[in-house]
Amino acid sequence: MSTIDLRDAARAAAAAHDFLVDPPDPSGIGALSPAALSAGARDLTSLFWSSIDNLDTRDLDQLEFVERLPDGAIRLLLAVADVDVYVPQGSALDAYAAHNTTSVYTGVTTFPMLPERLSTDLTSLVEGETRAAMVVSLVVGEAGVVAPAEVFRAMVCNRAKMDYTDVGAWLAGAGAPPRAVAAHPELADQLRLQDEAAQRLRKVRHEHGALDLETIEANTISVNGRVVDIALVHKTRARDLIEDFMIAANSGVATFLESHGVASIRRVVKAPKRWPRIVDLAARDGVTLPPEPDAKALSEFLAARRKAAPERFADLSLSVVKLLGAGEYDVETPGGEQQGHFGLAVDDYTHSTAPNRRYADLVTQRQLKALLAGAAPPYTVEELRAIAARCTRMEDEGRVVEREVRKMAGAALLAGRIGETFDAVVTGDTPKGVFVRLLHPPVEGRVVHGFERLDVGDRTRVKLVGTDVARGFVDFARA
Repeated sequence: MSTIDLRDAARAAAAAHDFLVDPPDPSGIGALSPAALSAGARDLTSLFWSSIDNLDTRDLDQLEFVERLPDGAIRLLLAVADVDVYVPQGSALDAYAAHNTTSVYTGVTTFPMLPERLSTDLTSLVEGETRAAMVVSLVVGEAGVVAPAEVFRAMVCNRAKMDYTDVGAWLAGAGAPPRAVAAHPELADQLRLQDEAAQRLRKVRHEHGALDLETIEANTISVNGRVVDIALVHKTRARDLIEDFMIAANSGVATFLESHGVASIRRVVKAPKRWPRIVDLAARDGVTLPPEPDAKALSEFLAARRKAAPERFADLSLSVVKLLGAGEYDVETPGGEQQGHFGLAVDDYTHSTAPNRRYADLVTQRQLKALLAGAAPPYTVEELRAIAARCTRMEDEGRVVEREVRKMAGAALLAGRIGETFDAVVTGDTPKGVFVRLLHPPVEGRVVHGFERLDVGDRTRVKLVGTDVARGFVDFARA
C-alpha cells in the first residue's frame, strides 16, 4: 500500500484548484461584547433550542425549536448563526471567504471558508453558549401549507447538540433515546413535534413533485493521513428532518426578500438535459415517463421503485442524481423570470442556512440584515451576479478537489487487491471514459476495458486491474 500522506495531497489539490489554503491569522479575532451582539436582537435564550448534525461536526450553522399553536399548526423557528457580525463586508476575512466561497471537506482534512476561531467557535452555535443568530419563523399548517416567513435577529443558546444516527434511530423506533433526551426529558416531545412538522413539509413537497432520493455518501476514515477505511453514510429520519427544515427556511427567505423588492442569489437546478436517459431507466421497470422533463412524474416513479425494490433504490437514486446535473447560483430580481429548483420542485429557493461554510449564504444574511435595518441593499445586482458566478465556479472546483482526494483514498484502500472482482454501478459516461462505483467498498474508478454499451445506471461486475494512489487512478476491466 502506498505511503502517500493524503493530507499533503489534499492541500496540493486544493491549491491547484484556486483555493487559498492558509486562512487569515485568527489571533486578532476576539469575542464581541454581549451588548454589541444583542443590540436590536430579541432574547430567545430561554427557548429549548437544539441541533442535529454529524457526530464530529463543529461548525454548527443552525438550531431548531418548534411549538404547537392552538389551531393545530406548528410554529418552526430556525436559528442561523450570525456570521456577518464577525466578518464585516470588505474586511480581510470577507475577502478570503469571497475568494474560496465554500468550505472543502476532503475526509482527511478540511479547508474551512473561515478560520476555525470563527467557524468552529465564535460563530458556531455550540452547546451551552449564547450566540447571535438570524431566525426564520415559519408556521406550518396541519395540511403542510407554510405561511409567509418572518425573519428577525435574536440571541439563542443551544441546549442540546445531537447527532443524526442516534436521533434518527430513536425517531424510527429502532434505538434508545439519545443521551440528550435522557438528560432533558422535555426534549423528547420537542423532537417528536419537530418530526411531525417535517413530515407535513415533506408531504406537500412530494405532492408538488419533489424528488425523494437516497444517495449514498462515502466518508474517508484516515489516521495521520493514511486511509484505513471508507464508510457509507446512510440517510436517516433525522437527516430528512433537518433537510426538510432547511428547504422550508431557504424557500421562506427567498420569498421574504422577493416580497420586499430585494434581488437575491438563488440556488437553481434546471430541467435535466439527459432526461431521455432517465426515461430509458424508467422504461426498464415498465414505466413510461413523459418525453419532456416532468418532476412530478419522476417523483412518482421514484416513490414506486423505493417501495418495489428498496435494496436497489440507492443505486437508482445515484443514477438519477448524476443525470440531473449539478446546481448553480443565479440572481433573481423582483418580478424577473424564475428558474426554480427541479429536484425540490420549488420556484423560490436561496441558500441562507450555512453562512459559516458557504459565501452565498453570508451574502444573503447581509441582505436580510440590511432589509431589517431599513438600509439600502449591500450589493448591486451586478455584484450579486459576479458573486453567484464565483460561487458556482468554486463549488464545482471544491467538488473536484473532494473527488480527487476520495479517489486517492480509494486507490490507497484497494492497492493490495489487484485481480479481485466487484459488483458495481455505472455512475458516469464522459469523454474520458465510463466510470463505476463499487458497491463494497464504495470506491469509484474508470472501466478501461470492456466498457462498450455501458451507460449511467447499468449494473455490472468489474475486475480491479490497477491503482495509482498519487494520481487517484483506480482502473477496472469489465468481468
